[in-house]
Amino acid sequence: MDPAGQLFQEPSLYTVKAIFILDNDGQRLLAKYYDDTFPSMKEQKAFEKNVFNKTHKTDSEIAFLEGLTIVYKSSIDLFFYVVGSSHENELMLMAVLTCLFDSLNHMLRKNVEKRSLLDNMDGAFLVVDEIVDGGVILESDPQQVIQKVNFRVDDSPLSEQSVAQVLQSAKEQIKWSLLK
Repeated sequence: MDPAGQLFQEPSLYTVKAIFILDNDGQRLLAKYYDDTFPSMKEQKAFEKNVFNKTHKTDSEIAFLEGLTIVYKSSIDLFFYVVGSSHENELMLMAVLTCLFDSLNHMLRKNVEKRSLLDNMDGAFLVVDEIVDGGVILESDPQQVIQKVNFRVDDSPLSEQSVAQVLQSAKEQIKWSLLK
């Protein structure tokens, strides 16, 4: 202890307690909790409902609730939330939120709404996992997240291409490589 009787906090990594996405009725679409602040599903859903009721009609971007710092953003029929402790840096939480939203915006081809999110839920979980791991913020650059998750707007997956399209693309690549 220091002479004044106050403890200095040890420096630590920036952390997140939870990330969740709710629809415009306050129902959970995606949620990841990183500690035991809300250990049961019942407590998590009660917390989410409380947060939604306090935030869905406001234009702010930050809330302080139950001793936690919550940054949030809405888009069409979705509400995005990042929760940190009361001591967490709000700008870092906002960077996580912005990265999450921008990464999903890119992945969903600028169609960030409930139906698209539900159709691409596996990709959404990958995005969340690339940004935060075990509560520790790993990435805040959406381009890096997209690159790691390997989603590109211009490239459609092989399963969406017909055999003829694949062969045509291969012919063009061979032709261009021979002409060089």
